[in-house]
Amino acid sequence: MEGTMLIDPRRCIGCRACVSACRECGTHKGHSMIFVDYLDRGRNTATLPTICMHCVEPTCALVCPADAIKVSEDGVVMTAMEPRCLDCRNCVNACPFGVPKYNTAMHLQMKCDLCFDRTSEGLKPMCASVCPTGALTYGRYEEIVPRRRDARPVNIHVFGRQRVATRVYLMLPIEEDEVRVDETAELSFHESWLDTQVENADKRNEF
Repeated sequence: MEGTMLIDPRRCIGCRACVSACRECGTHKGHSMIFVDYLDRGRNTATLPTICMHCVEPTCALVCPADAIKVSEDGVVMTAMEPRCLDCRNCVNACPFGVPKYNTAMHLQMKCDLCFDRTSEGLKPMCASVCPTGALTYGRYEEIVPRRRDARPVNIHVFGRQRVATRVYLMLPIEEDEVRVDETAELSFHESWLDTQVENADKRNEF
């Protein structure tokens, strides 16, 4: 992956410009492959854009029985190939980040592919090109990271006993070196006022 995507949760303002821009990507057929999540709705308004983390060993591709999910030479994990997708949805259920979605009308799994039609030509993904605060940044790792000295790029995620390395980095406080998900934590999915005013956050795994 010539360019690197970095996500900085501290900079996200919940504007959802990334969600709207994602629909404009030529390979997404009008669907957004990104959503803005709330970190703790019960206590604050902090938000975080969720995109495909493009795992070094992508579980979605490993569980596909038809070899429909390919990884580019740059490490971009692609949407399932339409002629090969079997509608089994193994990839949807296996992803630890909950990213792949199943398009029932097209009988096809779809996911963030970093706007491969753009990045393969040296352009930024749509989401990073419109983010007003730099919460989503795309470019060369060695150029971006030194500018943010108060944060550390982290690409190791721990889900119980599973350690997942990703090609997309989260910018976290400098004392953190991995993201650890507590399996016993109770997640809050209460609808916020912003959701009712802007658009409903669709957390289903189907279109």
